[in-house]
Amino acid sequence: MQFTFVTLFSNLVEGYFQDSILKRAIDKNLFSVHYLDPRKFSLNKHFKVDDTAVGGGAGMVMNPQPLFDALDSLKSKNKNAHIIFLTPVAKQFKQNDAKRLAKKEHVVFVSGRYEGIDERVIEEFADEVFSIGDYVLTGGELASLVLCDAISRNIEGVLGNSDSLSIESFETELLEAPSFSKPKLYKENSVPKEYLKGNHSKIRTLKIALSKCKTKFFRPEQLLKHKITKR
Repeated sequence: MQFTFVTLFSNLVEGYFQDSILKRAIDKNLFSVHYLDPRKFSLNKHFKVDDTAVGGGAGMVMNPQPLFDALDSLKSKNKNAHIIFLTPVAKQFKQNDAKRLAKKEHVVFVSGRYEGIDERVIEEFADEVFSIGDYVLTGGELASLVLCDAISRNIEGVLGNSDSLSIESFETELLEAPSFSKPKLYKENSVPKEYLKGNHSKIRTLKIALSKCKTKFFRPEQLLKHKITKR
């Protein structure tokens, strides 16, 4: 699988893939990461990629020409490229999206800057548009990395133990149960005793109960979904 980041600031992205699980996955050729800089496609003599907003308003907008030409170039090389734009004004990215997109051949993340991207670019090239939450970032690179991380760990072989995926939050309506490591007792705080007895049926029952408690506290709307699906 291939990921391509369309960004003016590839240095903000590159370091994330230099360590840990994702670096090992790249070394195993489970996926590859590439970068495309729209500034290199600018016809402006100063390689500008932004201009004032038509109709007024504060800030600058990424103008269409560099992005049109950059994405045209990308699509000419791979017609199966699945292009995603990151913006606060879109549907929220979910775990099911990560699992679905992990089956794609080539996923492209277009990161906006300034006050955003000329809408004509999005209308022309977007296969999907996502938000990662109800807040605004300085640029789309962080959001692109969030999607890439979530998608890549669903690619077969990326995680050392594929069973890890099945117990995580948002694989069901419930949030994941609390996790504990050794030592069993730390600063007078003990691991739940049921975890220590080796009865996997009782441990599983306790984990479900703890998942419900955590979901009720942090995400009550998810608990309601769980109750509906169990009817």
